[in-house]
Amino acid sequence: MRHRPGPQGLAVDPEGEDWPDLAAVRARALAIAHDMITRTRTDFIRDWSVCVFEIEDVEARLVLTVPFSAVIPEADYG
Repeated sequence: MRHRPGPQGLAVDPEGEDWPDLAAVRARALAIAHDMITRTRTDFIRDWSVCVFEIEDVEARLVLTVPFSAVIPEADYG
């Protein structure tokens, strides 16, 4: 999950998860983003709309970017 630019703005999941295709990965990422936005209270992330999941394959190649803004209603942008 990237929450700001640069190496300090990237939280890495070293284990990851296996999914059958990119559609399943995207659906899972959106569900997690929604859950994080609605349930997580932190001063660490001030603006969920700038957060994205950067999805990599087993060879560490970026294959998909899923923005948290996809699950935030427009009215919540301020």
